[in-house]
Amino acid sequence: MNVRRLIPTTAVAGAVVLGLTALSACSTSDAADGGNGDKLKVTASFYPMQFLAERIGGEHVAVTSLTKPGVEPHDLELTPRQIGSISESDYVLYLKGIQPAVDDAILQSGVKNTVDAATLTTLENHGAEVSGHDHGHEGEEEHADEHGHEGEEEAHEEHSEGDGHNHGEEGGADPHIWLDPVKYAEVAKGVGKSLEKADPDHAADYKKNTEALVSELNKLSTAFETGLKNTATKTFITTHSAFGYLAERYGLTQQGIAGIDPEAEPTPARIQELHTVAEKEKATTVFFETLASDRTAKTLAKDTGLKTDVLDPLEGITKKSQGADYIEVMESNLAALQKALGAK
Repeated sequence: MNVRRLIPTTAVAGAVVLGLTALSACSTSDAADGGNGDKLKVTASFYPMQFLAERIGGEHVAVTSLTKPGVEPHDLELTPRQIGSISESDYVLYLKGIQPAVDDAILQSGVKNTVDAATLTTLENHGAEVSGHDHGHEGEEEHADEHGHEGEEEAHEEHSEGDGHNHGEEGGADPHIWLDPVKYAEVAKGVGKSLEKADPDHAADYKKNTEALVSELNKLSTAFETGLKNTATKTFITTHSAFGYLAERYGLTQQGIAGIDPEAEPTPARIQELHTVAEKEKATTVFFETLASDRTAKTLAKDTGLKTDVLDPLEGITKKSQGADYIEVMESNLAALQKALGAK
């Protein structure tokens, strides 16, 4: 997300060569081992994409995530072997704007079936403060995708919006679409269609699995809508401004200590502003996340007399996660928000 994290394209290109060389000397790769048989070799960039690929692909796919559990995905640096394994994949699912190193490697991989989840729904700009009352989802502009990939055409039939955004830099589009169950369901539908096209022999199963997952996500969204309808306050404070789509969907206001970069340091002026917001909006809790430091949250909470709690942006599942998968952790997030907001 931060400019200083960007890896030069020339470095990635060199790593691609090294990765392919390493793979030529080995009989297996991270994405495809001998036990996979005839399964579709799927590479997912990080957990939210991995979850979709596994749930929709089911028994017909062998999914490898480029981001190991516990690794902050924004900071991911690929090994030459990982870059080479991307090129050996049958299907790649990623979210442009979250991991610059992954974006560059995929662009040069030559994989036919490459799907950018950001093209399957509409991205919006979210700053440190996002209110569910500021703007709705209706009438959002559709953006022309800058570069299409074979295997994405069906997914684009319903959603032709694409990048056209500077996702990773301040003021760009917010890529955290998976934290809105409705948007995540839109992405799931697009992934299902693209898998049907990439592996038509198992299209019926992909369609069935997609419908089942979308149904679960719809139920999750209903739970959020119902559970957050009547609360003492609508404002929550978080270290990582990842919850803009969620706030907008359910009529809440996110007050981020910093921006959408989880490692960004807040300015003294922003800290002072949050003191005022907490008092005015009767906020009770400062949320931090599982994969990043809680130091800033605890400092702010101590200065303002607020509590701290976890609101998980679901960028990875670890032993510290409040649940075993996306659905369970999102249910834990709902419970945490209900407690912090004073749900009635």
